[in-house]
Amino acid sequence: MILKGKKGLIVGVANAKSIAYGIAEACHAQGAQMAFTYLNDALKKRVEPIAEEFGSKFVYELDVNNPAHLDGLADRIKKDLGEIDFVVHAVAYAPKEALEGEFVNTTKEAFDIAMGTSVYSLLSLTRAVLPVLKEGGSVLTLTYLGGPKFVPHYNVMGVAKAALESSVRYLAHDLGAKNIRVNAISAGPIKTLAASGIGDFRMILRYNEVNSPLKRNVTTEDVGNSAMYLLSDLASGVTGEVHYVDCGYNIMGMGDVATDAEGNTILAWDAK
Repeated sequence: MILKGKKGLIVGVANAKSIAYGIAEACHAQGAQMAFTYLNDALKKRVEPIAEEFGSKFVYELDVNNPAHLDGLADRIKKDLGEIDFVVHAVAYAPKEALEGEFVNTTKEAFDIAMGTSVYSLLSLTRAVLPVLKEGGSVLTLTYLGGPKFVPHYNVMGVAKAALESSVRYLAHDLGAKNIRVNAISAGPIKTLAASGIGDFRMILRYNEVNSPLKRNVTTEDVGNSAMYLLSDLASGVTGEVHYVDCGYNIMGMGDVATDAEGNTILAWDAK
């Protein structure tokens, strides 16, 4: 098993359909021992059974915007697991109204919330776990094509993801001297709780499916397997990277097919 004897922290599991769940599933299959976090009591009821499914009894309350939660995190991990080998940051949020209409109308409050929760939390979480993160360890976060490119309805979250990807590079430089790697996975669109707040998401899924080279959308299993690789010693020479897991959609300059909201073809040609 690739991760046998490895220990890690998974931050951001919402339910069994979340990308973080897929990552935890892949890591567990390869022998990793993990601790999990939950945001509040409502999510605790969802996370605890997931932790049990993966053989873990270590579940911590963690609001990444709460300094007290972050300050006590390393001590809790040390008590339960000792040192850890990896941490997964799967946290992002923007107010729903900031994902609607035009980006130019984004309020400062919504902008600050999106940047604080989706970007700064990577820094604050990494800093919080450094005392228990082993040399040779790995930090992994989740991003999306809406960071470097325009994607309809993504708005302020796209700007946040662009900042997140830049943060990955700067953190990779800072932590490289400690032999700690920092990477991001840019996953294609997946039906998750977080995606439910994005307008016309069904259209986005369909467009990606018909225009990606592999002619399908990715699954949480696809992302989980790639994440497991980046968290493992197999990727010991990889840091500061944004690794795309999107069936190749990111390479496309122009799609083969476009459809309307009802799925009707409005543009198609033989790309060959």
